[in-house]
Amino acid sequence: MIPMRHKRFDKMECPIARSLERVGEWWTILILRDALLGTTRFDEFQKSLEIAPNILTRRLRAMEEAGLLQRRRYSERPPRDEYILTRRGRDFSPVLLALLAWGNKHFAPEGESVSLVDARTGLTAVPAMYDAVSGRPITMRDFQFRPGPAANERIHRRYGAPKRERETK
Repeated sequence: MIPMRHKRFDKMECPIARSLERVGEWWTILILRDALLGTTRFDEFQKSLEIAPNILTRRLRAMEEAGLLQRRRYSERPPRDEYILTRRGRDFSPVLLALLAWGNKHFAPEGESVSLVDARTGLTAVPAMYDAVSGRPITMRDFQFRPGPAANERIHRRYGAPKRERETK
């Protein structure tokens, strides 16, 4: 059997593709979830995720190389490390909250197994994305992707014309 080659996304101009290069492997997202909940040690990740040690080792190493986690020695004898979220890793939390809300809405017919609640009041929270400038909720009806200052020709072709203009052509 010929092994399937993984397409690399890190050289693509698209920020979504570049992000997937770092977190697109499913174990990575679950490790980030556990790290955001306070897990730091190899054995804790292994127990929580029920993941094989060799796979966990590879994922932690890749996440360290991607700048999502920082390895820190907490014991010299025997040598033991813990994995601390970097700012880049902590900045992934809105993505996890969006996945939580999306999963609860579309893939939990039996009901929510995990809910997000206000720590002070205990009331259920509903994650949403808002524009920091206008305060309006971001929807694909009201907001559009556009080429940024560093966009190449391919990005300009994909996102250059506003949606309404593309539809009338």
